[in-house]
Amino acid sequence: MDIYAIEITTIDGTVQTLNRFRGKTLLIVNVASRCGFTSQYEGLQTLYDTYRDKGFEVLGFPCNQFGHQEPGDEAEIKGFCSLTYNVTFPLFAKIEVNGSNAHPLYRYLKSAKKGVLGTEAIKWNFTKFLVGPDGAVLERYAPTDTPARIAADLATLLN
Repeated sequence: MDIYAIEITTIDGTVQTLNRFRGKTLLIVNVASRCGFTSQYEGLQTLYDTYRDKGFEVLGFPCNQFGHQEPGDEAEIKGFCSLTYNVTFPLFAKIEVNGSNAHPLYRYLKSAKKGVLGTEAIKWNFTKFLVGPDGAVLERYAPTDTPARIAADLATLLN
């Protein structure tokens, strides 16, 4: 499967493919507004600000599958991210990352880079996938892996 052919919907409702990100290094994250890891939005924005001029994008996909920690609609999510964390990186419509209704993007990511003990399931909010400019899934980070920890990997890749 070609990751760039996968359809996604922006937080404003526009359907597109990931092709607009072809050739860029991506950090794809399932996010939530009421999670113990929500403060990672700040670090994700810092990564985006630091590396976007070097071909880097953070892509945030809200998900309500873990403890119902993303109950709002897209307008509420967008407002929260903007007002609370000054998020300017791309956000997308709320999706599911596990189960029979898992978004095709997350089916692809999970099969390409398995988690602990070879499991595919996303365990919680703020699981992160690093995708290289060629579309290869390079790394899978746990929710506890902070954006600051990921910065070291990005510095190597993007410098």
